Amino acid sequence: MMFRLLAVCTALAVAPPAFAEDKDKPKPNPLTAKEIADGWILLFDGETTFGWKIDGTAGVKDGALVLGGAKLTTAVSTTTFSSYELQMQTNGAGSVNLRSSKGGSHSAGLSKGPSTVHITVVGSDAGGSSLENRTTVDPNTGTHTNIAVAMSGPAELRLEVPAGGSLSVQSIKLRPDGQKALFTGKNLDGWKVNAADPKRMASKWEVTQDGELSLKNGPGDLVTEKEFDNFVLQLECKTLGKALNSGVFFRCIPGQYQNGYEAQIHNGIKDDDRTKPADFGTGAVYRRIAARKVAANDNEWFTMTVVANGKRITTWVNGYQTVDWTDDRKESDNPRQGYRAAKGPLSIQGHDPTTDILFRNIRIAELPAK
Repeated sequence: MMFRLLAVCTALAVAPPAFAEDKDKPKPNPLTAKEIADGWILLFDGETTFGWKIDGTAGVKDGALVLGGAKLTTAVSTTTFSSYELQMQTNGAGSVNLRSSKGGSHSAGLSKGPSTVHITVVGSDAGGSSLENRTTVDPNTGTHTNIAVAMSGPAELRLEVPAGGSLSVQSIKLRPDGQKALFTGKNLDGWKVNAADPKRMASKWEVTQDGELSLKNGPGDLVTEKEFDNFVLQLECKTLGKALNSGVFFRCIPGQYQNGYEAQIHNGIKDDDRTKPADFGTGAVYRRIAARKVAANDNEWFTMTVVANGKRITTWVNGYQTVDWTDDRKESDNPRQGYRAAKGPLSIQGHDPTTDILFRNIRIAELPAK
């Protein structure tokens, strides 16, 4: 699969950290409510290097990711996407690089001063050459970098800083693109009730007048007719009660009941501490790895992003990365027993009789094979 990279310039605000020292309440998210609903996610949370593979010297200071030291420093995002839009704000010497798993790379130098970069990657059947790479300076808005490049294969995002240099990155946010709707908002076309276990068919599924998918009661399971393996899935969810339990299963074994990986939905916390999720927490890979923070609240709409790409599974809730996990178990057809690479349907879980949850804007983009 081919990729086209177009970069234009936009003004970005310096992103504050995503959570407050007060463990009971999240900090104001640097993403707006509209950006969250539109699917924007933070590749840098303003607090840690979580979600990045660092080689060299790196740290976080005053809400910025600071790279550089005595030797070459690289920072590679551990999650790769196909089509997407990315915005970042930088200050210092360095370069932004795309490296394809199928070979080929493109590098663009960053301005030594404050600079704003806007990158769009679009899947394309053409590529292999640089289309544009330029920097402009506006007396009112500062330095802007414009890049255009076509390249083959899914590409990792890499920041590089030469030995002795320093690069400060105040904000990196990304919006996946190329997604197709899985839920029309009008009917349940493309979905079916899982009848594999007649004793677990208590859930009720309805499309509301507002075009939302209403799930009540449980247990039960609603599955997609299409199967997926590697993908970027995004959806909005609203739990209509305290600490309600649900989840989105993926790479399920067809014809079985909820036998797949589960992206957990459960906004409960322990000891009024968002770093202590109850029952793994929203965004967790259930029974595999807990969410590092609970970033959503009951009775409020939140957006969840799930990226499954080979053995790596990553999740975001309201734009905040909650999981970065590699399934290093021995490969197995059964995901309860090991790593499952095969395609399978997605499913939405009706957990128990207290279940009362709404879903909307369910969409997915399939990722090309590595």
